[in-house]
Amino acid sequence: MLILKKIHKFKNKIILYGILIVCAVITVVLVNHDEKFYHNTIAKVITVKEVPGTSSKADNKKINEQKLTVRILNTDKIGKILELNNLYTETGAYDYKFRVGDKLFLTLTTSSTQELSATIAGVKRDYYLVITAWIFLVFIILIGKRKGFLSTLSLLVNIIVFYYALELYRNGMNLILLSGILAIIFTTFSMLMVMGNNKKSYSAILSTIVATLFTMIITFLVMIFTQNNGLRFEEMQFITRPIYPIFMAEILLGSLGAIMDIAITISSSMFELHDNNVMTQTALIESGREIGRDIMGSMCNVLLLAYVSGSFPMILLYMKNGMPVFNAFYSNLSLELVRALTGSIGIVLAIPISIYSTMFFLKKKNELSL
Repeated sequence: MLILKKIHKFKNKIILYGILIVCAVITVVLVNHDEKFYHNTIAKVITVKEVPGTSSKADNKKINEQKLTVRILNTDKIGKILELNNLYTETGAYDYKFRVGDKLFLTLTTSSTQELSATIAGVKRDYYLVITAWIFLVFIILIGKRKGFLSTLSLLVNIIVFYYALELYRNGMNLILLSGILAIIFTTFSMLMVMGNNKKSYSAILSTIVATLFTMIITFLVMIFTQNNGLRFEEMQFITRPIYPIFMAEILLGSLGAIMDIAITISSSMFELHDNNVMTQTALIESGREIGRDIMGSMCNVLLLAYVSGSFPMILLYMKNGMPVFNAFYSNLSLELVRALTGSIGIVLAIPISIYSTMFFLKKKNELSL
């Protein structure tokens, strides 16, 4: 009987992964031939000829040139062959090096003599994005099984919610209030979707919301007392809306992910320890503390590295233009360090809050053996 169950389970896995592979192949093929659904002109690179590079006198930067032959794939000009010039640099910040098979967005122009010409407006990347998305989906389902699929589903829903939230902000809704509502929605939906409708989820939700609230109160008070001294808002100078609410919303949503991770880890671990071991209240609390200590340092480092790494291009740009290393770091990392430190405060607060929140829900159901 046990063997038959294992065989049945194995067959179900084979069927599931087979369906995923078939769906992935069909999706990739369709996206590779979806040009007719675009209003923009799309062309495929047929041949590429490299022209010897030259040197720009402005910044001693090597510029390479390509001669491209492309064939239009949609609109009423489908099938037309065009010759294009493409200039690109080693950095690739504002330009591209093309290969045979690449698909490009073109802007077409017609001269007075009815001669058709085009300029490159961008690169069609949906094919590669779909492949990457399917690789992510297959691996997360392969490793996480049902919870991996539900995690992906919750991520998609959160992205959709965030999109409509941006529309509300653009229509005049208070950003900090909107961010607070988003934090509650993200936390509640993600926890319930992944962990299910149970006390473990309630504990993680309560811990996340309370820890985030205390973190924002501390941040708000510190910024009032210091009057934002030492913060460099130059990177936000082109925003045409008030900077302070935007910065606070960044801190709120940025720290939410780390706090949520701590809350769900401690809550899930303590429930598992209780369900699989006969532990006293004191022993369970001490286990939660030990788990919190083990993950606290790594999570703080993750936050710091995630925020700091995004500023590397600007730091290098400042240093290239002669700014001292310390000044370059200070000018670009003041906001990132505040975000990282705020998130770290949230991580530290989330540990005791998660422990006692979990104990509360365990006691409430009289599940704890004292």
